Amino acid sequence: MDHNDYKSPSFKKLLDSLQQQSWELELIISGFSIFGLFTAYEPLRIEMVNAENEQHIYRFVAYFILHIASSILLFNLLLHVILRGLWIGALGLRYVSGDIEFEKLRYSELFTNYLKKRIVSFDRYIANLENYCSVLFAISFLLIFYVLAMTMIIISIVVVATFIIQGEWLPEQLGSIVGSILIVFIIVGMFLTFIDFLTQGLLKRNKWVSKIYFPIYWVFSFLTLSFLYRPLVYNFLDHRFGKRLTLFLAPIYILILVITSLEYRHSNYLEKDLNSSGTFANKENYGDMLIDDGDFPGTMIIPSKVTTKSYLNIFVPFSEHIEERIFIFNDSLKPKKDRRGLSSNIQITTNWSDEITTKQQKDSIRKIYLRTFNDVYSFEIDTLQMDGDFILTTGLNNVLGFETFLKISDLEEGKHLLKLKRKRKDKGEIVTLTESVVPFWKFKD
Repeated sequence: MDHNDYKSPSFKKLLDSLQQQSWELELIISGFSIFGLFTAYEPLRIEMVNAENEQHIYRFVAYFILHIASSILLFNLLLHVILRGLWIGALGLRYVSGDIEFEKLRYSELFTNYLKKRIVSFDRYIANLENYCSVLFAISFLLIFYVLAMTMIIISIVVVATFIIQGEWLPEQLGSIVGSILIVFIIVGMFLTFIDFLTQGLLKRNKWVSKIYFPIYWVFSFLTLSFLYRPLVYNFLDHRFGKRLTLFLAPIYILILVITSLEYRHSNYLEKDLNSSGTFANKENYGDMLIDDGDFPGTMIIPSKVTTKSYLNIFVPFSEHIEERIFIFNDSLKPKKDRRGLSSNIQITTNWSDEITTKQQKDSIRKIYLRTFNDVYSFEIDTLQMDGDFILTTGLNNVLGFETFLKISDLEEGKHLLKLKRKRKDKGEIVTLTESVVPFWKFKD
């Protein structure tokens, strides 16, 4: 008989043996996982903030999900190691001291009876610790699948919106109708699946409700990849410790979220994260202060607060908002098919359905793009208006952006305010507003 046959006595005996020694594997896996998570936690957070700063929505969602999953797993595994350490300590104490002998404590009858009722025995305490440790270890990795399930639902909505509603392979009206129906189905199904999850199977109990819910459950078992971990879920639901621990962890996560969002205010008026102005200089606008991995450039960057040169180097990081503003001022640059977003660099054909294919055409379009940008954006130092002749370049940390140099040899020594100005269409009229203000000081060398 096959030794992997789950019905065979030998396989059951093997599982029982492994079950007795599982705590050793749990500690080994927890130790390696905690080390790896601590190593990856900060880089994931930095990449998430970087994607948010650069307004890359897809990268931000991906790193946000990875960051949340690593946070949950790290907390659970640390708690598991602590409880396992307590369990090992309890085993060692039992070897030395045996069970609790309440009579030797010589407490009053009131306390003796109360403690006997609450504790019962030391062996029971060890057994409860064992159960909680095993369940917590299993649920730690199950929660990662829950995060993955949420991600898959969000991806499904994005795919429907991108490839069906906004796609070109279906007629526009038909795509809108089919896409809208699919999105409504996904949102309703997501809501019902979440209700069924919170109530631990309420929608599966009534005969008629379960018939309506079953097709949704079947579709979402693939969307959420629940067929990979379904046995683990139902094994939790029919176990008292599993239910209790699941209900106990949910408010703890919420409490941790609230606690980590708390901060102490030292002043009624002063803060560290104000935008640069005539009264505040934020380090995000000065290149020589962006030295840590978690430092990201602001709307406009100059080399430092103090300059002794006759010119001022200015860098404006690129963002999708800038491209939208350029399209507003030059409709000819707006493509018929927007190619922003996720794409593959695997080239199957030489023509990617673009009207612009040659290098000369692309260079010509980029020149028009830059000319439009230079028309939209300008500078003002104090009250002196200046035009910048921007070029495309890569600046700090290989960030794509626009760079120019302003002549400041005629400026007096002392403090000055550099203002980035941009044009905006407002109800058919063109107005000029201040995008960013950065203070700097000029002195002779």
